[in-house]
Amino acid sequence: MWIHEHQDWPDFSWDAEALEAKLADCRYRQGRVLGRMENLGFELKREASLNTLTNDVVKSSAIEGENLNPTEVRSSIARRLGLDLAGLVPVSRDVEGIVEMMLDATQRFSKPLTRERLFDWHAALFPTGRSGMRKISVGQWRTEDVGPMQVVSGPIGKEKVHFEAPDAGRLAEEMARFLVWFERRGDIDPVVKAGIAHFWFVTIHPFEDGNGRIARAIGDMALARADGTPDRFYSLSTQIETERKQYYTQLEHQQRASTDITPWLSWFLDCLGRAITSAETTLANVLFKARLWEELNQNPVNDRQRHVINRMLEDDFQGFMNTSKYARLAKCSNDTALRDIQDLKERGVLVQNPGRGRSTSYSLSDNLE
Repeated sequence: MWIHEHQDWPDFSWDAEALEAKLADCRYRQGRVLGRMENLGFELKREASLNTLTNDVVKSSAIEGENLNPTEVRSSIARRLGLDLAGLVPVSRDVEGIVEMMLDATQRFSKPLTRERLFDWHAALFPTGRSGMRKISVGQWRTEDVGPMQVVSGPIGKEKVHFEAPDAGRLAEEMARFLVWFERRGDIDPVVKAGIAHFWFVTIHPFEDGNGRIARAIGDMALARADGTPDRFYSLSTQIETERKQYYTQLEHQQRASTDITPWLSWFLDCLGRAITSAETTLANVLFKARLWEELNQNPVNDRQRHVINRMLEDDFQGFMNTSKYARLAKCSNDTALRDIQDLKERGVLVQNPGRGRSTSYSLSDNLE
């Protein structure tokens, strides 16, 4: 029996006492991170929020196996927020769509969540009316002719059904009840409400595709309401992507259990706590960038060096810097790359890693004076 087949669905219950310490810890961490971010100043706070939103969009899609270009995502967010940043690039329709949805959820978090708004989000996610090569119904609940909505794995003929969603005929009533509950102001802590909303929506699975991404956007919307600000300084989707296997295991276990969702909420609060802790790294990176450029602007670097340093500061930069990689990024000769690197090394911006000859590589110094 699936959870939505229980007689008391969707009257969820949970052990508030068992969750009390975890919720208090999350709330404490939220307050500490938000307080530190507020003291950063406008420019640094904007950079931190932009990084978090970029990670949120990229990782939410990665959970579903879709790899988005982080540079495109960052450019799309910057344009929509009216941020004047260098290095903006053209953006695909798929990226624009998920960015539009995420920003609508977080920047307009106080606006009611309605059926029409969800339909708009779904249409933004699938601008061509297709999921891959498959044509799907966009901007409406899934219909009876789609057949049972199942999450399966395994080879053909040996499929394992992990979950089966409610029949399409139930969707209008199920979603109407969910939306009324989501907008109701009550005694549920907003953080707990985010966890319930995430699970409830993904269980209903009202669309042919995109349910996971929309569920996480709804969760982010609830968390923005909990924080009382559209600025995002921690990314739950990033942490979920890191723990993707456990995420799906927790969802499946709860789908097969009763409407006591204490186990799911316990895991959700733990995951959120780890996401907020990771925000400390985001803050450290933002402060490091600010300190680095404050130092360099006193004695400016050339355009090649500026471009390469900015690339090394990006979250998706992998490995270390070497002469050939520098030449490729800066579109210059190896000799010019080596001169630029030596200059940055003398300034204390780059430090040479252990290794010589072809293994010679460099990383950014974390000991700027």
